[in-house]
Amino acid sequence: MNKIAVIGGGASGLMAAVAAAQEGVQVCIFEHKDRVGKKLLSTGNGRCNFTNMNQEPIFYHSENTLFPWGIIKKFGVQQTVAFFLKLGIYSKNRNGYLYPQSDQASAVLDVLRMEVKRLGIQVKTDAKCKAIRSSEGGFVIDTEAGEFSAEKVILAAGSKAAPVSGSDGSGYLLAQKLGHRMIPVLPSLVQLKCKENFYKGIAGIRVEGRVSLYVDGKCQAKDQGEIQLTNYGISGIPVFQISRYAAIGLYENRQVTAVLNFMPDFTEEQFLAFLKNRVETRPRKTTEEFLTGLFHKKLSDLWVKLAHFERTKVMEDYSDEEIERLAHLIQNFSTEITGTNSFEQAQVCRGGIDTKEVCPDTLESLLVPGLYFAGEILDVDGICGGYNLQWAWSSGYTAGKEAAGA
Repeated sequence: MNKIAVIGGGASGLMAAVAAAQEGVQVCIFEHKDRVGKKLLSTGNGRCNFTNMNQEPIFYHSENTLFPWGIIKKFGVQQTVAFFLKLGIYSKNRNGYLYPQSDQASAVLDVLRMEVKRLGIQVKTDAKCKAIRSSEGGFVIDTEAGEFSAEKVILAAGSKAAPVSGSDGSGYLLAQKLGHRMIPVLPSLVQLKCKENFYKGIAGIRVEGRVSLYVDGKCQAKDQGEIQLTNYGISGIPVFQISRYAAIGLYENRQVTAVLNFMPDFTEEQFLAFLKNRVETRPRKTTEEFLTGLFHKKLSDLWVKLAHFERTKVMEDYSDEEIERLAHLIQNFSTEITGTNSFEQAQVCRGGIDTKEVCPDTLESLLVPGLYFAGEILDVDGICGGYNLQWAWSSGYTAGKEAAGA
């Protein structure tokens, strides 16, 4: 009998297995893909932003608001850096974002695999878990590779995000069959689809801006950075950061709107004054010429159309009210959100196993003694910037140590 069975060989599963095995217990990882850690290879565009020096409770989301931070505090960024340094990963700091010195996600996976081998952890690949049953003295794990027994189980099977890497959401069903409740699972850190038909004409443009997300007219979140305009809507890190709120609003059949500010470094008063001064110094410029140098030409053409301006009309012929309308449009560009991209494009998921049914100190199930959880399978999701991997390390380490009785 295996002392501990870890279901899932992703970041949290590998961490849980290593943390448990370091206590001298027998551990076996069951991974349904042909190799472990596949999703880890794609993080940080292949460079693996494995954590972030800037840590705050608000960077982690859950219906059980304070749950994630309790685990992060137990095994945080300092402990994570020290853990990986001991395995051989020297980190580099880019404005708080930590990467391996080699800039290779494969290095992080390699040192984890080396530690798995050193500790004698068994790894069974192509071993999709079909069921977990409580039995006398522990659990029976029914997999496509056969039936196995274990004293304790750590369920670290991931979410539904990026299923090509192995996280297909099958772990949710395993937990539900054991009696656990689910918070609805929705795509997060994902692109947003918009209703308007002009996006194909501005697709491919990248612009610095601020995006604010409104649900039924109430602002839920905002973020600033490089926004990418696509043929279906909006993308980029700022959009990813607010996307969970859009997904929730759409799931609840509410009105979801994004308001884009394409001149975020100006207040509305400053930008209006800027445009009026520009008119005074360029009174004979046509509308098209007036906007040259401020925005991509395709965006300028869109402003002209939506503001009902004439491309060849000179600027001194516009009224103050018309200039104000143009300024407002550029800084308060409202677009209706009709959907998110699918789980295939999402980096993580909002929702998962209800953390109110999980011990906030040990990550052991409050319903099934001996069952532990780690990683994305729980109702926890972080913002972009290494926070979801930090959750994987923190929860995996905690679950592994606690299951091992450390």
